[in-house]
Formats: sequence, structure tokens, C-alpha cells
Amino acid sequence: MVDAPMPLSRFKVLDLCRARAGPTCVRQLADWGADVMWIEQPPGDGNNFDDSEARTGSDFFNKHRNKRSVTLNLKSEEGKKIFLKMAETADVIVENYRPDVKHRLGIDYEAVSKVNPRIVYASLSGFGQSGPYSDRAGLDQIAQGLGGLMSVTGIPGGGPVRAGIPICDLMSGLLLAQGVIMALIEREVSGKGQWVHTSLTEAMIQLMDLQCARYLKDGEVPGQEGNDHPTNRPTGVFKAKDGLMNIQASTQHLFKRLANSLGVPAMADKPEYLKPKDRKANSAKLSAEINAITQTRPAQEWIEIFAKAGVPAGPIYSVDQTFADPQIKTLNMDPIVEHPVEGKVRIVGQAVKMSRTPQRMRMALPDKGQHTDEILASYGYSKADIAGFRQRKVI
Repeated sequence: MVDAPMPLSRFKVLDLCRARAGPTCVRQLADWGADVMWIEQPPGDGNNFDDSEARTGSDFFNKHRNKRSVTLNLKSEEGKKIFLKMAETADVIVENYRPDVKHRLGIDYEAVSKVNPRIVYASLSGFGQSGPYSDRAGLDQIAQGLGGLMSVTGIPGGGPVRAGIPICDLMSGLLLAQGVIMALIEREVSGKGQWVHTSLTEAMIQLMDLQCARYLKDGEVPGQEGNDHPTNRPTGVFKAKDGLMNIQASTQHLFKRLANSLGVPAMADKPEYLKPKDRKANSAKLSAEINAITQTRPAQEWIEIFAKAGVPAGPIYSVDQTFADPQIKTLNMDPIVEHPVEGKVRIVGQAVKMSRTPQRMRMALPDKGQHTDEILASYGYSKADIAGFRQRKVI
């Protein structure tokens, strides 16, 4: 099983990405076996976006595993020619420049498809490839605000709140990876590549899902609900003797199970709690009644009681507690990579598991340009060619 080819091992990917959203897409391809060549600006170029943080920091380790690094100055004519030569045999190119940059450099989809009609060219931007905001710089929190997430996050009356993770970056990267894989599958039928693109803003709106659907279908503008579910009660955070816990028991059968578990079966028959709409209308009173009971025992004790009764409930952890949990320990969500300087480093694992072709952490974060000579040689460039490129600051 360990020696089986990985699902994407037959695909060659050119990675032009910086920041987080693009690398999230490429990480999906690299982790599942694609041969990813990460094209970085040569040292001293003055435009090394990601060099603002230590290269061996946790974020870099997590974003850039399982890929090889080659430096290439795409602003030079020689660098562009080398890139187009690499593109001739590539399957996928992923970039997250502002939309106009790839056209200025002459490495946009139209240019690349002339040398390789089978290329799947993936683009990720802040606001989309067209429209009045398309050329603006777009980052995660900007998209959280524009896409409506901050308006529904936080305690009612407390003002807008950002999510605690770069959710637009992550979601857009995952969606772009999905689009790349769909395009590769379609190519097996048509024999042709295509341009695949999304943006932080589009991903944010898709992720808002039920909240956007409430507006689009019913004209309802959702607001902040704090830790409560936007429509279903009781679903939220409740007090235990030693802290807080989550309980999700809004459907009829789950609410009855919850009432029984709390030792107050009659609660489920009260007129003010009889149906979901009643529980929503009287949610403050309902939460107060539940809290009065749950505060009498520790959270873990309640969680065990609810589990036996089939009521969804769980702890509210800090990240260190998450990775110490016995369930999490069984899921291999913190695999180890070996780095020549940093040694063994734990990074974030893949959520999807496959029985026959599992994901494997093959390489740790590469040094900048670590594989430049090796990669250029594979495209037929001689040692003398490579030395000349380096002297002319092409690589």
C-alpha cells in the first residue's frame, strides 16, 4: 500500500503562488502526489512577498511541503522563455497574481495554451477575473467583510467580527483544487485544457451558503446570533460546572432525547418548546432552563451522558487540547516531516483518507531554489546554460 502510486502522481504542476490561498490549492495537489515545481523569484529580486516571515516558520512548513523549488525571474525574457518551455509539458499551472499581472508578464492562459493546448491553467484572485474590483489587492479579511461573513459572526450588538482563521483563503484554495481536478478529468474526454478560476469573494459567498439562501429565497437578512445556530434551537454553547460545552439538539427527536438526558422529559412537551419555531421564538428562556441543569455537572460527564443517549455534544477546546484528544490522535492530523535543519516537524494533515492510495508526506519545506539545477537539467539545459542563467540573474 505504501508503495502504491499516489492519486495525482502522473501530473506535473507549475506553482506560481504566494501568500496563502494559492498555496492552499497547490498543497492539495502536492499532498496527493503531483510533481509540483514551485517557481520562486531569485534571491535579491526585491519582490519576495513571502520572505517577510522566517522561511522556516510554522506557516511556511505547512503551506509548502511536498514540492520542489526553482528560482526563475519571469520579468526577464530568458526567464519567460524557460517558463514557457516548462509549460509545454506541464499539466497544471496555478497562479494567484492580481488579474492583470499574468498578462503583463505574457504568461496568461492564452499565451500558455498556444504552446500547450492541454494545460489546465488555474487562477485565484481577491475579487474575480473581471468586474470593477478585479484589479484591487484582495486579502482574506477584506473578503470576509465583502462576502457578509463578519456581519453574521459575533455576539448580537457587538459589531462585526472576523472568523478566527483565514477562511476565505482556505476555502478558495480548496475550491480551486477541486476545479483543477475536474478540469483534468474532463481533459481525459476532450483532450483539451481550460482556464479554471475563482476568488476569495466567490468562495466566501459559496461558504455563506444557508445564510445567503435565506436572503436569496426569503428576503431575510441574517444577523449575529453569537454561539447559537442561526435558525435551529437548542444548538449552541451551554454552561457546565467546570466550563462550557456544545450541544446540538434542535430536531424533534434530538430535543426529546436531550430533555430525557437532563432528567426533565416534560420539557419537550411544553407548548413554548413543542415545535422548532416555538423553540426559536423562546430560545432565551429555553437556554436558561438548560443552563440551570447543565451547570450542576462537569462538561465531560454531561458529554458522556449525552453520547449514550445519542445527543450530539462535545467539548470546546484550545488547539493544544484538540491534538491531545484521543479521537484526534487516531486521525493522523499531525503527520511528521523530516527537515535537514529543523529535524522532525509536525504539520497539519489531510482530512480525506484513502484506503488504497493514501496521502504521504514525501518532502519537507525546500530551501529557496534548492532544486533549480535539477529541474532545469530535466528540461535539457546544460551546466553551462544554468551557470549563464545564474550569472545573468535569470535564476
